[in-house]
Amino acid sequence: MTMPTVANQARRLNRRHPAARRLPALALMTDARRLPDPGPAAARLPAGSLVIFRHYEAPDRRAKLAALARICRRRRLRLLVAGDIGLARAARAVGVHLPEALVPRGRIRRPRPGWLVTAAAHSAVALQRARAAGVDAVLLAPVFPTRSHPGAPALGPLRFARLARASRLPVYALGGIDAGNARRLAGCGAVGVAAIGALATLQDR
Repeated sequence: MTMPTVANQARRLNRRHPAARRLPALALMTDARRLPDPGPAAARLPAGSLVIFRHYEAPDRRAKLAALARICRRRRLRLLVAGDIGLARAARAVGVHLPEALVPRGRIRRPRPGWLVTAAAHSAVALQRARAAGVDAVLLAPVFPTRSHPGAPALGPLRFARLARASRLPVYALGGIDAGNARRLAGCGAVGVAAIGALATLQDR
């Protein structure tokens, strides 16, 4: 194999999805605790992948983002900033990621045409709200138990697949995905996989 299981599975999902031409297979989520420096992980991603910057409370947030933005431009990655349109514009990101609580009741107003907007969702209701807001894709979580939210109930691969197939938006699988359980996502209807730890050690081959 040329890539680890998680990336291979993401590519297989993406190839079968109608949105494959406009959305990549992989999305790296940054995390100030689990991935304090996201630069090395981003630098190993395939070109075109998404990087979603989420270091919400990091004291050096802007410096971390500036460094990450340079890597994304050099590696041709698509950078999104979570929850802060102004910061996304300052970093010359290609769009913004909205936590579920920040998805508006009405339609999203994009700062400029072509901006990519993704949103987090944890239920069918949240998926419907994201669609009504006009987002481009949703990160549905958690598929499996996750270190980021220990004890939180997981959707499981079967319920995730039902929600993903019923969704009118492209859906990324997020939460607890690793090389051991990625195969359980086969045929789930997702456009790709979003992760923290599973992509932190991705190796180019």
